[in-house]
Parts: sequence; C-alpha cells; structure tokens
Amino acid sequence: MARILVADDEEGVRSFLAEALEYEGHSVTMAADGEEAARLMARQGVDLLLTDLRMPGMDGLTLLRKVREEQPDVEVVVLTAVGTVESAVAAMKAGAFDYLLKPVGSPAELRLTVARALERRALLNWKTEARQSAGAVELSWGAPAMHPVVEALRKVSPTQATVLLVGESGTGKEVTARALHQWSERADGPFVAVNCAALTETLLESELFGHEKGAFTGAVAQRRGRIELAQGGTFFLDEVGELKAELQAKLLRVLQERRFERVGGTRTLEADVRWVAATNRDLKGMMARGEFREDLYHRLAVFPIRLPSLRERREDLRPLAELLLRRIGDELGRPGLRLSPEAVARLEAFTWPGNVRELRNALERAAILADGPVVEPGHLWLDPTGAAGPVVDAPVPEGGRLPSLTLEELERRAIEQAIADEAGNRKRAAQRLGIGLRTLYDKLRRYESP
Repeated sequence: MARILVADDEEGVRSFLAEALEYEGHSVTMAADGEEAARLMARQGVDLLLTDLRMPGMDGLTLLRKVREEQPDVEVVVLTAVGTVESAVAAMKAGAFDYLLKPVGSPAELRLTVARALERRALLNWKTEARQSAGAVELSWGAPAMHPVVEALRKVSPTQATVLLVGESGTGKEVTARALHQWSERADGPFVAVNCAALTETLLESELFGHEKGAFTGAVAQRRGRIELAQGGTFFLDEVGELKAELQAKLLRVLQERRFERVGGTRTLEADVRWVAATNRDLKGMMARGEFREDLYHRLAVFPIRLPSLRERREDLRPLAELLLRRIGDELGRPGLRLSPEAVARLEAFTWPGNVRELRNALERAAILADGPVVEPGHLWLDPTGAAGPVVDAPVPEGGRLPSLTLEELERRAIEQAIADEAGNRKRAAQRLGIGLRTLYDKLRRYESP
C-alpha cells in the first residue's frame, strides 16, 4: 500500500481523510499546515500528497509548486471548497493530478480518487520498470502441475486472445496476469487491474468507462476510466464473477465491438487493450442458474487456463516460501530472513487452503514474531486442522454439549472470526474466506437487518 501525507488545518478533516485511507491499508501521516507538510516530506518519502488549498502560512498551491520542483514523482490531489473551483483549476495547471470538493462526498469517492492518482504514478514509471524486470517473473520452480500452465501462457502471450484465469482464491491469478502482460508485445504499455468485487455497481461503471462532467451528482469534471488508462496495454478484470447483470451486458459490448462511451457521454472511444479476466467462482454453474451471461463467458473464455492450488504444486512450496520471506524481510527492513529446516518441514506438511496468499500471511506473521534472522516452526502459527493463526477454544456450556447451530449462524461466526483475525480489514477477510468483497458486505448487511 502507499505512503500518503494529508495536509489540512482542520483537525476533523485530517482525521476523516486519514481514517478513510488507513481503512484501505495505506500508511498515512498528517500535517496541520503547509510548512509542517514540507518538513515531513523533506524527512520521509511519500507516494501521494493530499492537501487543502487554503491553509495559514504556506498555502496548498505554494506547497504543490514546491513538491513539483523538489519531488516530481509524488502525485498531488488538492481539496477545495465548492466556491473556489477556480483555485482547483490553477492547481491542476500547476501539476496536481486531481481535486476534490469539500466537504468530501464519501470515503468511497476519496479512495477512488486516491487509487487513480496512485495508479497514474505507477503508469508513469511503467516502461522503466518493465524493462528492468524483463524476464524476472517466476511462476514455478519445477512443479509438474505448473508445466502445462507456463507452456500455455508462453504460447498465448504473443497473441491478442482474451485469457480467463480460473482457480481457487489465492493461487496467484494477478501475478499470472502480470506475467502474461510482461511476455506479450504490449509489455511496454500499462497493466491496469480492476477488482470487480471491491466497488459498488455505480462506482465500478464509472471506474471502468470514466464519466463526463455532470453525468451524475458529484461528477464535477470529466474523468477517464481504467479502460482508457490501459490503452496499448493489458486490462485485468479480477473477480469477474462478481459483476452484476447490467454491467455484464455493458462489458460484453466492449468485448464485442472494442468500443465504449464514458458514463453520460456520447463520443465513442476505442478500447485498444488486451483482456485478461480471473475468477475463483464456477462460472458455468452461475450460467446454469442464470447469474452469469453465457455470451459473456464465451467472450472471456477464449483461452481459459486453470491455475493449480498450492496443494497440487508441492515442489514449488519451499522455493516460493523462501522468495516470499526474502521480500517480506526487505519490506520490514530485516534482510536475510531464512527458514530453518524444521520450519520448512512444517510448511510442507500443511494443507494451505488459502494457497499462496495464506502462505504469505503466515510468513509475514512469522517474520514479525521471529527475534533473529531464522524463522522456526513455533513462529508459523499453523494449526494442523487447516486454519492458519492461533485457535481460541469456545467455552463449552454446562452439560458438555455444544448448542446446535444453523448453517447461517455457522457462516456468520466464520465471517466474524475472519474479520477479527484480519484486525477488522474486511477486504483481507473476504480474501481469507475465498469470497468477493461485495458478497461479504451483502452478508454483513443481512446479519444487521432486524
């Protein structure tokens, strides 16, 4: 996640913005004015600055110009009151990525703008990163189950065929999509990903296609969608099985005609992108139940590839774990972390129902718990029944018998436990449970209903 600096002289606004962004996992630092923000940026690097335009002392426009001069790779989003849009226009001319009107309409609007700014930052550096990492993607270390997968990816990557990646949650579908992009003729173009479960239907439509000024309440300026940002590159639709019926129809048209319009617009735009989609759901079963369009499925599944679970590729487990632990060690500022032989044996004996994602989570916890450079079995917090993390026994009532529970109650307890295990982060809880974020929110709303 990104490092974000929030500068605003109103404490309530600062706290609201910080809380909304920290909910998404970002690291947020706050400053009460422009001078404090400039001092903080001189001491620590940030990926994005979110600043009010009107502050005492150094105002937001002055701060923006200072950032553009001294740290041009930092993206800037400015906040401005409704009556001073002219100031926001001046800020855009000075190099701001975008602006938000105060008061900010919703946390979702804020997060969406920040996500777009961070994506812009990544896109600007994409060609350099692509050249530096050419050939660096490692999908397997010799597991027989991965041989046909890698071979299929190598064969389809030079083409423009639409690829559908299927497999359990956590099997590395986005990593595979990035490898497909890197091995393609579009490697110098952008790789743009959208998680179809992470946004409401209205926001997702605007995110995909963009919108024109005045298309809906809060649309104060024209916005380019993710499909436009992916022009010349690869567009990755993650969790495509979570799309609602109306958006399925609109996506089908884009896939068929390679054209689209922004929300509220009439001008037709070209969609020059390579399509890759992914899902952990049974799309054929959904088609049989009328939940997923058959014509859309056939457009997406031109070249389907099933990614095997970690249980099917045991030969990859040790080198993959060592690679992940090295990356985790670098992120934590503790390079040189390694697994003891006993820890490796413990990892190899585990079933990994959450696949690579669960493996990474277990290694990150172990790295935090380990005092020295060696991760031992006791640091791994693995339960032989298949659940990662410490297990807390529920109290048994008098008489020694547990009360009988309905399936809905069992489901509710599993969701509550997953949210607790992920420290309240619902996005990671959904990933842990193997369901879409929208599905998780639907279930939580149902539980809260009287």
